[in-house]
Parts: sequence; structure tokens; C-alpha cells
Amino acid sequence: MNRTEQRKLTTRRLVLGAVFTAFVIVLQSLATFTTFFGPFSTAVGLIPIVLGAAMCGTGVGAWLGFVFGVVVLATGNAALFFAFDVPGTVVTVLLKGTACGIAAGLTYKLLAKINRYVAVIGAAIICPITNTAVFLLGCYAFFMDSATAIATTVGLSVGGMAVFWALAMGNFIIEVVTNAVLSPIVFRVLNIKKF
Repeated sequence: MNRTEQRKLTTRRLVLGAVFTAFVIVLQSLATFTTFFGPFSTAVGLIPIVLGAAMCGTGVGAWLGFVFGVVVLATGNAALFFAFDVPGTVVTVLLKGTACGIAAGLTYKLLAKINRYVAVIGAAIICPITNTAVFLLGCYAFFMDSATAIATTVGLSVGGMAVFWALAMGNFIIEVVTNAVLSPIVFRVLNIKKF
């Protein structure tokens, strides 16, 4: 690959990365109004993370996941946990966002050798799995001592890790289905447009 082609590829990644960053910010900010299960909004910002990771690589996926985490913190979607452990909340939210972007990028890269659309579907599924898994690990690491108080705050009668599973699973199901359906469709449209 010569320098001109390399510059075009770098410019394309920067432009697409910026566009997907804007989409993450807008979609996740709007998601504040979509609380279906518990006090958390559905992570529709995961869709541009998957697309950015697929089209621009794992580094861009990690960046988009980090931006997603910042938006979650800035919009107050993690306010419930701030009351119990501020550093634990920040670490958990930023880590889960960044990790889901990395996982989406690596999954796409691995499966793209087989088929790009299979790779997008795989990335779209692994992204919310990673997001939820890191959330649950963060809850275990930082909030187990507060589990009963958190359950009382959200009106659940369960304790221990059950409260965190209850909070995570409803949103997780919606996120997996939404990502698995919409990400490949948008990916196909973007590829047709030849960005």
C-alpha cells in the first residue's frame, strides 16, 4: 500500500470514527428516555460501537466504547451507583464501555475471515454480552456490600448478586436483539454507500 492509499485509509477512519462518536453521543443521550427495566436506559449507543469497530478497527471500537461510558456517566444513568461508590461507578462504567468496543472489534476481525455479515452479527452479539458481563463483575467488585440498600432503593426484594442480575437482564435481552437485528442492516447500507 502506497502513502496516498494509506492517507486515504487513515482519513476515512478518522472521519468515520468522528461520525460514529457523534452517533454514540446522540443515541445514548436519547436512550435516557428508554428505561424499560429498572433504573437503567437501554444501551442503543452500542450499535454505532459495533459499526465503528467493524468498519474502522478495534482501536476505534475501544474509543467509541469509552465515549459511551462517558455519556452514561454524564447523563446520570449511573446515578444510583454514585450514591454508593463514586470511584467504583466510574471504573465500572468506563471499563464496560471500553471492553465492549474492544470485544466487538476483535470478534469482527476474527469472523470477517469467514463472512463480513456473520462477523457483524457476531460483534453485535458479543458487544452487549461484554457490556453486561463487565457490569456484573463491577457490581460484584464494588457494590456487594451495598446490594441490600440498592435493592431497597429500586424496590426489589432480592439481595446479593440477584439484585444486579435482575437489573441487568431485562436491558440485556433488548440490547442483544436490537444490536443483532439493526447492526447488520446499517452495516449493509453503509457498505452500499461506499463511504
